Amino acid sequence: MPASLLCRSLLVVTLLCNLSPIASAQTPAALPSESPTAFVPTDSGFDYQRREVMIPMRDGVKLHTVILVPKGAKNAPILLTRTPYNANTLTTNMQSSNLGSSLYGYDNATDVIVDGGYIRVVQDIRGKYGSEGDYVMNRPLRGPLNPTTVDHATDTYDTIDWLVKNTPESNGKVGIIGISYDGFTTLMGLFHPHPALKLAVPMNPMVDGWKGDDWFHNGAFREQNMSYIYEQDGTRDNSVKWWTSNFDDYDMFMDAGSAGELGKRRGLEQTGFWRKVIAHPAYDSFWQDQAMDKLLAAEPITVPTLLVHSLWDAEDIYGAMAVFKAIKPKDSGNKVFLVMGPWHHGGSIDDGSTLGAIKFNSDTSLYFRENILAPFLAKYLKDDASAPAIAPVSAYESGTNTWRKLPAWPIACETGCASTSAPLYLRSEGKLSFTAPKQDDAPFDDYISDPAKPVPFRARPIQPVGYDNGLTWPNWLADDQRESSGRTDVAVFTSDVLTAPVKISGQPIANLIASTSGTDSDWVVKVIDVYPDQVAGQSKMGGYQFMVSADIFRGRYRESLENPKPIAAGQPLLYRFNLPPANHVFLPGHRIMVQVQSSWFPLYDRNPQTFVPNIFWAKPQDYRKAEQKIYHAPGQTSFIELPVIAKP
Repeated sequence: MPASLLCRSLLVVTLLCNLSPIASAQTPAALPSESPTAFVPTDSGFDYQRREVMIPMRDGVKLHTVILVPKGAKNAPILLTRTPYNANTLTTNMQSSNLGSSLYGYDNATDVIVDGGYIRVVQDIRGKYGSEGDYVMNRPLRGPLNPTTVDHATDTYDTIDWLVKNTPESNGKVGIIGISYDGFTTLMGLFHPHPALKLAVPMNPMVDGWKGDDWFHNGAFREQNMSYIYEQDGTRDNSVKWWTSNFDDYDMFMDAGSAGELGKRRGLEQTGFWRKVIAHPAYDSFWQDQAMDKLLAAEPITVPTLLVHSLWDAEDIYGAMAVFKAIKPKDSGNKVFLVMGPWHHGGSIDDGSTLGAIKFNSDTSLYFRENILAPFLAKYLKDDASAPAIAPVSAYESGTNTWRKLPAWPIACETGCASTSAPLYLRSEGKLSFTAPKQDDAPFDDYISDPAKPVPFRARPIQPVGYDNGLTWPNWLADDQRESSGRTDVAVFTSDVLTAPVKISGQPIANLIASTSGTDSDWVVKVIDVYPDQVAGQSKMGGYQFMVSADIFRGRYRESLENPKPIAAGQPLLYRFNLPPANHVFLPGHRIMVQVQSSWFPLYDRNPQTFVPNIFWAKPQDYRKAEQKIYHAPGQTSFIELPVIAKP
């Protein structure tokens, strides 16, 4: 090797040796992680044992299931909830080792479950969180809409079969309970039920998403629920979150124009359920074939069922009552029971002392859990002969603030009373009366409905749908309606001050004779209890306008729910539709009010008031002002059929 090359080689070696400490400093030895590969919590001091299992279904799919067994339990009944809302979250210990604190979740009547010593089982439905399989929103029963071999009915059957064979602490009896979506899965368990299923408690269940539950009300789309579809259908674990572009939801939906356009901006068409919703705006076979009340009406009644309805349910106000109406007539074995409480959605497991600004004289939810739910569970899951019998119908009577034990519904009479359908007439000059209009009454009231300035469904700024972070969404149906009664695009009719109580028990029915200068229109009808100008001990309730029953109807479906048609412009036409059930007393000193309007935004999407094939894709130029007329002349009388209970 030449001397010059040797020197250069030695120089390189020297440099490398000198640089080696620097190189070592750049690649230090790694510090070991302080977190174990899998942390295993202990249950030291806990009063229950937690088990997590994967239960196989008949098609091989395994469903993640959490089982909480009270320590020392023997011959204990099982209470099952099947949920899309994360079984781990619903059964996570929050503050202590007490069983009650571990059951803080959305679908748990914690006090009844803990005090009753029930084995608590919460399962992720297929396709959600820890469970295998594909998720389908409200997966239909096997049939035209579900060509597979499995549905929630088969999954419930297979789950119960596994539980009774693999839970040695149980007595072999299972009850299923749940709220909202979990109420829907509870109803699904009633189709060809497992022999070990001894009762069902569907609470505020999703039943018919077009007629009056989550997605539509009588054809009007509930666009504030788009965020739910986005998060629930977007990912297995709801990790993709909807975002708002405005502090006020009113502004966000107005800026987008149509619900379809907002969905497009959010990429919502990636989800299968959204594509189905926008493809089926009418009440076609897609909705009809999965309506739970219709399906259950064709099934035998074999399982004792306690249907729980919230009278001010902002999400599923249709379902429980529709199922009761469908199945009770064939209940020869007295297995079907109904509870109607003064609650928001899921309020029966919350504090029931108030409903927004409305105060009751007791915790109505606690009464339900202690005096109705607890004995119902004990009777059928424990064969407890000492459990007091519950009434066929337990209905809270707002106004008098009293629980009523009734033999039937809607004939809500205990003894010595008669149910009548009393027309409450809309009169000229904003009057409301049980007396029909006279010849000298003005023939109609009118207002201009402007889609550019839709009527807010509550005071702005409008909050998103939610139950956390101080959101007041759950109680909006009890909001003071004075915000609307002062608008020029809301027709208001008010009775004289009542000198005697007026009790209604049943379903009010709107009979609206109305015309529009457009070719499509929405009609919102609200029945309201107007408080006296001064209320003793509650100064803020003076003049409060408390909404007792209200709903919306999309005019294009006046002749047919399946086949929408343009409205004949300028012609007085009858719009007849049911309002949600009520069990209320308008007290002396109060007044009755009816409000009529043509938008309820942004809870419901705006009607362009020009007939278009699919309102989801209405264009800006389709939205036009319209003159709306409410008729109240002899021969063209608008009225509300009130289910009045009168003493004979």
